[in-house]
Amino acid sequence: MFLIVAPVSIFCAFVARGLMDDFSYGMGLSVMIAAVLFTAYDLSLLLLTSGRDPGIIPRNAHPPEPEGFDGNAEVGANQTPPLRLPRVKDVVVNGITVKTKYCDTCMLYRPPRCSHCSICNNCVERFDHHCPWVGQCIGLRNYRFFYMFVFSTTLLCLYVFGFCWVYIVKIRNAEQITIWKAMAKTPASIALIIYTFIAVWFVGGLSVFHLYLMSTNQTTYENFRYRYDQRANPYNRGVVENIKEIFFTPIPPSKNNFRGKVPQEHGLRPRATNGFMSPNMGRAVGDIEMGRKPVAWDEPRMAAEIGDLGAGLSNLLEDKDGRFRCASPDLSRDALAVGGGLEEQGSSATNPGRTSWGVEAGR
Repeated sequence: MFLIVAPVSIFCAFVARGLMDDFSYGMGLSVMIAAVLFTAYDLSLLLLTSGRDPGIIPRNAHPPEPEGFDGNAEVGANQTPPLRLPRVKDVVVNGITVKTKYCDTCMLYRPPRCSHCSICNNCVERFDHHCPWVGQCIGLRNYRFFYMFVFSTTLLCLYVFGFCWVYIVKIRNAEQITIWKAMAKTPASIALIIYTFIAVWFVGGLSVFHLYLMSTNQTTYENFRYRYDQRANPYNRGVVENIKEIFFTPIPPSKNNFRGKVPQEHGLRPRATNGFMSPNMGRAVGDIEMGRKPVAWDEPRMAAEIGDLGAGLSNLLEDKDGRFRCASPDLSRDALAVGGGLEEQGSSATNPGRTSWGVEAGR
């Protein structure tokens, strides 16, 4: 926002104000008003791009149910045959087979054109890319606003760039001096010309690139990874239909209720697996796309079991007098506060063997 507001403010203060005296019939004032309105429109598109749900698919609480048996597995007479989720599934799109992958983080099969963002840590529909300039993924629900923002920023750069040159020419004609001397009289115009000239190559090039992607119905992710130019694109329906799909189709509603309350599960217990096997069951699983530290496949369930075990161990920490022993350094303050006081601390000093519950339990 600063990269947009700051140069426009300099333009209005040093260039547009000078043009107000040079243009007749109030034309100079319209230059400033147009710059302000154009900037407000550009910032609104920026907020729409960064503030909307890009198409996040809600995560599943549990893996999907497997569809078939693993015929290669050998099981006993009283055992349930293990079921294994395939890593990929084939989906037919417009007569062309497309592979959909299983996401270990979200525990779902990604729809076609969906990918898991390694920065937002979410599966996003029609994932294009993660834009660090807007701090948001670009996907199904905000792609049109992203392109409109980039294109309007390009036009704003050209607007400022053009009127800075107009102001320099006005100074040259009014004072009958060379163009170089006229440029020296308005350093703000020179700074803005250099700034907008550099910026327009980035936002202008991005506008042209995404115009090509829209005309061929591709995403940035697909263009860099799949290279549809070398094979059939199942989503390409012609230039006109592709453009209509981006700008003239209703945006689907969000699948997330960001204002809703998170449901809290009471009395979480390990549920029966019925012989179910995840694609990564039996080994530590890290998020392949996230590159995070490997964690246990069913960590919430393990946490519940540890919580139940901790509740049982808390009863063992009481001695016959109803006082807590020092089970760990973190519990020492609680042990003193509950009833041990200084007397318990003194007994621990005289009997060091009884200060650690783990040592005594080992006996």
